[in-house]
Amino acid sequence: MPELPEVETIRRGLDKFILHKRIKNVTILCDKSFRGDKKLVVNQKIKKIDRRGKALLINLSNDMWMMVHLRMTGQMIFEGGEKFAAGHPDGGFTEQMPGRHTRVYFDFDDGTHLYFNDQRKFGFIAVMDELGLKEDKFLSKLGPEPWNMSEDDFWNMLQRHKAAPIKAVILDQSNIAGVGNIYADEGCFYARILPWRRCDSLDKEEADLLLEGLCKVMQASIDSGGSTMKDYVRADGTKGSYLEKFAQVFRREGLECRRCGAMIEKTRAAGRGTHYCKGCQK
Repeated sequence: MPELPEVETIRRGLDKFILHKRIKNVTILCDKSFRGDKKLVVNQKIKKIDRRGKALLINLSNDMWMMVHLRMTGQMIFEGGEKFAAGHPDGGFTEQMPGRHTRVYFDFDDGTHLYFNDQRKFGFIAVMDELGLKEDKFLSKLGPEPWNMSEDDFWNMLQRHKAAPIKAVILDQSNIAGVGNIYADEGCFYARILPWRRCDSLDKEEADLLLEGLCKVMQASIDSGGSTMKDYVRADGTKGSYLEKFAQVFRREGLECRRCGAMIEKTRAAGRGTHYCKGCQK
């Protein structure tokens, strides 16, 4: 899945291109990619585009919602006076639409179009009302996002998982929403702690620094248009610049730490490839 900054970058792009447009028609080319009654979508305007964790939430003028999960290979492609593509950057960005991986597309009454492409068919669009959104099994299990947690909230959460590795706990979306592998590594580097330490080895100052680091590195990525991971690009189809400009450890194994000059190394922690500086992370 994309990480939160990538999804937020996509949300901002959709907000620019489809907000207040009226949906004239919905064409479903793959049944598993669209869940719900399309009649609840047709003739409705796009009222608001939101995000919760890594899910896009599109609010319609009849107060129904479309929840969009891009998963591994999903794309959102808008065609109108301008064209933009967001998501997995394969040939779907440039081929004629609808393309070979188009699963659902929306025609707007001004003659523009929005396409949902998904090569592996893991992603989907689900139509639901406000209650359905609140009770959705994915959304209802999400913890708060980093910037919505106080230092005490974060500390108390860590105390509930004393024996667990720090990285495993912050990757668990039920504990804190939106933190993925890149930003877990970067947040731990910011706080100068090793990702595989147990939560009960942290003192309050280290925990506060970790929360601050998660917020700062994720915000920096949002501001720069998301990471440059191979599967996700920014809303105008160009790659984000986070890893190039701001990443301190992720994908930098074998290079010198910009902070202390020691070597950046890669290992496995919490079942994931994990990058750290052996000099400044203790």
